[in-house]
Amino acid sequence: MIKLENIVHTFSIGKKERKHKVPVLKNINLYVEAGEILSVVGKSGSGKSTLLNVIAGFLKPEEGKISLNSCNTTDFSEVEYAQFRLKNVGFIFQNFQLMPGLTAIENVELPLKIQGVGKNVRFQKVRKIMDRVGLQDVINHYPNELSGGQQQRVCIARALVTNPSIILADEPTGSLDSETEQEILALIKELNQMYNITFVIITHDDEVASIASTRYRMHDGELKEAIGSAV
Repeated sequence: MIKLENIVHTFSIGKKERKHKVPVLKNINLYVEAGEILSVVGKSGSGKSTLLNVIAGFLKPEEGKISLNSCNTTDFSEVEYAQFRLKNVGFIFQNFQLMPGLTAIENVELPLKIQGVGKNVRFQKVRKIMDRVGLQDVINHYPNELSGGQQQRVCIARALVTNPSIILADEPTGSLDSETEQEILALIKELNQMYNITFVIITHDDEVASIASTRYRMHDGELKEAIGSAV
């Protein structure tokens, strides 16, 4: 489902005359099976967010090969990757990244509008997904009228609405209180089991990482061996 082979990435820092490269990802090899929840836990600056951006195609690695859904995406152009993401990948963000001028239902249907899906089909799909994640009573509310947990549920519904096979989650509970965090983690596990979606979760929190069937630790750009499985 997701396969990374010998991925290397660096960032350049400093002014022109003193610019030098800092390694961020060091020979990363990773395989994620279809329907698996995999987590990568690490401190800020460890390289875990860079890893997620490489998987998503927002960053192109300097070396190595990436395959998603048995498709070699390594040399995709930005347009090709954008089209691939729209059909295959959903995203859950720490800060939700909802459009403030759109209602909850309008935020969720946005990917379908970009895909050119007709209004009636959009409405049916969006209502079904929003009901599934417990948002049926707030579909016409704007983001600033929703709690943090409700906003994250809108973000999850938006990630689900295109029926992706992969969802990439960057600190999905980082902005939530502990009780709401547990609700969102339980929802992720439920959706994984119901739809067989592959989840990759990036987090600094070992408790969040523990919901994954496979866990890795990121340290100084290196991906350490699995550190256990969910119980």
